[in-house]
Amino acid sequence: MITLNDYLYSGDTVFKILKKYAHDLQESAVSNQNEVDLIHCRFLMQIMDLLEHNDFLTAQSQKIREFYKYMAKEYPYLSFAFKGRIKSLIRAEAKFNGYVVEYIYDYYEKHATYPSVVELGEKLNCFRDLIAYRIVISMPKCHVKDKKERENQEIKYLYEIANVLKDFLEERGFTAEPAGGVKKSTSELLREEVRPYYRDYITNVDPDGYRSLHITFFDNSAKCYMEMQLRTKQMDDIAEIGPANHLGYEKKQESERRRRDAIPKGECIYFDEAYERGMQLQQLELKDLDVNMFAAINNSLINDGCGLYRGRLILPYEHLSRFQNDLID
Repeated sequence: MITLNDYLYSGDTVFKILKKYAHDLQESAVSNQNEVDLIHCRFLMQIMDLLEHNDFLTAQSQKIREFYKYMAKEYPYLSFAFKGRIKSLIRAEAKFNGYVVEYIYDYYEKHATYPSVVELGEKLNCFRDLIAYRIVISMPKCHVKDKKERENQEIKYLYEIANVLKDFLEERGFTAEPAGGVKKSTSELLREEVRPYYRDYITNVDPDGYRSLHITFFDNSAKCYMEMQLRTKQMDDIAEIGPANHLGYEKKQESERRRRDAIPKGECIYFDEAYERGMQLQQLELKDLDVNMFAAINNSLINDGCGLYRGRLILPYEHLSRFQNDLID
C-alpha cells in the first residue's frame, strides 16, 4: 500500500512530493483496479492544480479585497481582519482518508453491509474548503463599552455582512453553493433569500462551542471552490485558542477515526487502507521529516514555509477601526 508518509523524508518540495505520490498511487490503483484510490488521485490532483496554477489567487484575492474595501467604507467603526489559506497537504490527506473511514464505518453500523463505490464516491466529492477565507470582526471597547451590548452589536453586524456577501461576490464572477440544509440558520437576522446558502454554526452551536457562518462559492474564473467563514473576534478566539481550537478538533477527529472494532480487518480494503493511512499520519514525528522549507523541533514548534502541515497563507488584510487606520489604499 502506498502512503504519503513514504515521501516525506526525501528533501523534496511539497509539490514534487505530491506529484510523485499521486503518480505512484494512480499506477497502483490502475494495476489493482482500486476505484477509491483513483478518486483519491483526483483529489490530490486538485491540490496540485492549486499549487501549480496559482496565478488565479491574485485575481481571486483582489476580488475578496474589494469586499474588504466595501466593509471599510460601510463599517468604519469596526475592526476586522481578512485571512486566507490553502489547506495543508498533511491535513488534506488526513481529511480525505478520515472521510472514507467515517463514512464506511457509519454505513456499516447502520446497514450491516458496505457502501458501493458510487455511494462512497459521492461522499468524497464534497471537498469545498481546500481554499478558505475568513472574515473576523470586532467592535472596539472605545465605541461600545458594555460587553453584552458589544457582543450583540458584533453578531448583528456579522449577519449584515453575510446578507451582502453573496450578491457582492456573485456580481464578481462567483456562484454561491446551496448548503443543502446543513446547519440551517434559524436567525431572523439572516435574510430569507440568502439563508439556504449558509451553514450557521451560531444558531447551531457545536458541542465544543464552535460558532461561525460558512458559505461556499465556486469561482467561475478559476474553476475551483472556496469557502468563506465569518466570525466575531470572540468566536475566532474559541476556534483558534479555545475549546474548539484546531488541535482539539484534530484530536476529536483522530479518536473518531480510530474506530475500527465494528469492521473486521480484511473485509473492506477501502476501509483498511484509509484507516492505515490515517493512523500513519497521526503517528508522524514532524521533527524527523525532511521536506524542503519545513522544519520542526517537535509536533508543536513548527516552521512551515511550504504548506506541508499548516497550510499556505493567501492574504492578510486588517482594518483597525476608524481613527486608528483611516487609509485604505
